[in-house]
Amino acid sequence: MYLREAMTMAFQSLRNNRLRSLLTTLGIVIGVAAVILLVGLGNAVKSGFNETFGAFASQINISKTSGGALGSDSRNLTYSDVRALQDTSAAPDIASVTPVVGGPATVTYGQRKYQGDVTGSTTDILEVANRTVMLGSMFTQAQYQAGERVTLLGPEIAGALFGDPAAALGKMVRIQRTNFRLIGVLDADGQNDNATMMPLGAARRYLIGGDQLSTIIVRAADTQRLDAAEDQIRTILDRQHAIQDPSHRDYSLQAFQNQIDKMNQTITYITYFTVSIAGISLLVGGIGVANIMLVSVTERTREIGIRKALGARRGAIMKQFLIEAVVLAGVGGVLGELFGISFTLAAGKLIATVAPAFGQPTISVLAGAVALAFSLVIGLSAGGYPALRAARLRPIDALRFQ
Repeated sequence: MYLREAMTMAFQSLRNNRLRSLLTTLGIVIGVAAVILLVGLGNAVKSGFNETFGAFASQINISKTSGGALGSDSRNLTYSDVRALQDTSAAPDIASVTPVVGGPATVTYGQRKYQGDVTGSTTDILEVANRTVMLGSMFTQAQYQAGERVTLLGPEIAGALFGDPAAALGKMVRIQRTNFRLIGVLDADGQNDNATMMPLGAARRYLIGGDQLSTIIVRAADTQRLDAAEDQIRTILDRQHAIQDPSHRDYSLQAFQNQIDKMNQTITYITYFTVSIAGISLLVGGIGVANIMLVSVTERTREIGIRKALGARRGAIMKQFLIEAVVLAGVGGVLGELFGISFTLAAGKLIATVAPAFGQPTISVLAGAVALAFSLVIGLSAGGYPALRAARLRPIDALRFQ
């Protein structure tokens, strides 16, 4: 009974001061909406990153280091290491092994020159590198085995040398001192657009020289078997390179999953940081609620005195002002939820149009629930002291208040 009366009077008071009530809740509206939007954008960044680099999750890059056993020189990575790693009996958790040679090279067409990066490898390098061919085609297995002088250019090089990449197909370009027939143009990936790809044998014979490899790219059967694949790689290469002391290995392993995990952790920390900033506006909104409730108590001191003189209990007075504070914060929280969801959906449509690779924002139910609950806690906290102050007023003092 007392609770119903307190709620009725609380809502009536808020209706009588609509503009003040709306302005009071504004800080909470902005805070809750910002929390939902920022969490959604943080999820979008994380999903976009994982979608872009998820293909590398099971990938391990092997490269030469300056280590080596004591008293001996470091050994290069060679094709014999590739064959050893391809032995499924010794490495059952390895799905594929891709040898790579590379280095800088000048690509020339007519009077135009461009400094690019040569990559010589097998026919599966596109899948391993998560690249696609925009124009033309990848070199075939027969061309790879024959070491034919064919090449694919990155879009940056093709554009610089030919203007229109479509005009590049079939042309002869000079890479260092050797002519190569251009059979394809790679799609842009924003990172290695100055790449030049060709068969491994052609790169070693005409450009790089020697039998050493720059990198060996290994793909584990799946991400759950990544650690097992790393152990098998170390066992095989230690035997291949006669490594007795693990601290003197002349090669290093880099698992992309570790880099992806670290980046995801960084994105999560950044999201938490930005959300905590949005939480400050919630705190400011709570201070606003407390301030308005103190003003309301002061304005209604005589009303409180009359109610207490007529027999209103201290608990009823306290409930009325607590309910007003919670309703202010609760309405702000609900409005913030609606605005936050609307802004997140609008941001998703904008991103899909402008930057589809960015990732789609997602509405976090947990973030929304926590933000709403926090707004209600702020209402209780902000209304606690003003409500207690109103309940403690003596009727005679309240009636005398001017």
